[in-house]
Amino acid sequence: MSQQRKSKTLDSVDRIVRSEPMIPIVDRWGFGNAVDAIRATQEIVRKAEQSFAQPSSNEEYAALATSWLNSNRNSGYRPVFNLTGTILHTNLGRAVLNAELLNRAIETVGKPVTLEYDLNSGKRGEREGVIRERLVRLTKAESAAVVNNNAAAVLIVLNTFALGRDVLVSRGELIEIGGSFRLPEILTRAGCNLVEVGTTNRTRVADYANAITDETALLLKVHPSNYSIQGFTESASEKQLVELSRERSIPFVLDLGSGALVDLQKLGIPREPLPQDSTENGVDLVTFSGDKLMGGPQAGIIVGKAEYIKRLNTNPLKRALRLDKVSLAILDETLKAYEDGTTVQNNIQLLKDLTVSTKQLEHRARLVAELLRNALSNAKVEVTETHSVIGSGAQPDTRLSSIAISITHESERVLGEIEKRLRSLSPPVLGRRSKSRILLDMRGAQPLDELVDTLQQLE
Repeated sequence: MSQQRKSKTLDSVDRIVRSEPMIPIVDRWGFGNAVDAIRATQEIVRKAEQSFAQPSSNEEYAALATSWLNSNRNSGYRPVFNLTGTILHTNLGRAVLNAELLNRAIETVGKPVTLEYDLNSGKRGEREGVIRERLVRLTKAESAAVVNNNAAAVLIVLNTFALGRDVLVSRGELIEIGGSFRLPEILTRAGCNLVEVGTTNRTRVADYANAITDETALLLKVHPSNYSIQGFTESASEKQLVELSRERSIPFVLDLGSGALVDLQKLGIPREPLPQDSTENGVDLVTFSGDKLMGGPQAGIIVGKAEYIKRLNTNPLKRALRLDKVSLAILDETLKAYEDGTTVQNNIQLLKDLTVSTKQLEHRARLVAELLRNALSNAKVEVTETHSVIGSGAQPDTRLSSIAISITHESERVLGEIEKRLRSLSPPVLGRRSKSRILLDMRGAQPLDELVDTLQQLE
């Protein structure tokens, strides 16, 4: 900073914030935050000793504004390199969307769109019509509906069919989902009464049958997508509960949680229950997420019997929980990609990330390790075998073999500084701590050329 004497009259905030050096700051932080940063900088100058120099150029203002913003403002939503080894990372937006798929959706909603307009009749159309058609085709269900996430899907199903009445759930399926939201609390908010059946590790179909009363409105089964109970266990099967629900004329609802539309076993990953399996088994309603194993946008998907979907769509909560046009357009493109089984693996980014080859991982690791050895000369950089996890409550016991860069140093303080340097890059690079080392999982190292360019900022 220049050492000239502070002037009494400071430059115009508006002129500074609109100057060329401030353009990238405004782009990243927003105009309002940039104005706050300039004003804060000038206030520091006014309150400083007479010897404190006023910034002599817009470049100096930009540097001071950046420093102030880093300490006082949230930079907003930013793309990052997810090298944590958790593929569906809840804190990082879960499923990554295929760029071409996303661009097609954005192009659609960038103009007036037939969201609720029927071109054939020239009258109002159905908001979810095209989505319903695709879901019926893919899941073999009679009908389908969508809301803004799977918790909302469970909520509206419970509220529609069991308001003020009892819902039977196994004690071993009283799950807690992300953010400390628990199934019993969702049941209460939906206006239902929870009736626990069986035990934590063993629940038989007889436990449901014996608990049914005139106040029983639903049988609810929850797939354990974010936990596992092992050892001396037993649970009622879908087919058993379908038979019981028909015998007692009580709807049977299955919450699949993560959900999947293809057989993951064909990709070398343990099989996940498919909604089409459940609808063929006769389950009345099946709920699952759009942004987990399906690899699409955040959405709560409900498929099943047409009579139940029709009733659900008349619930006033449906409007409150509905998807916006952007999410619907992305969901439409995602489902469209699943309709061609020969190309779906190339069009759904999650499926690509789950199946990246060891050869590709090793290639990424060699390039990144060499770069980091030069940039982090005071640390030990090695290529090591590790494992990735799917994340977001999907298949908690599944471990995917992977390759990572291991960064070690005898000082924990230095390792912390390295992590901070990686997070300060543009885009930030996020790894994970494992004991006394930083691991950068190469499964998330793509696009590789962009990651290499980013890491070169360390030098």
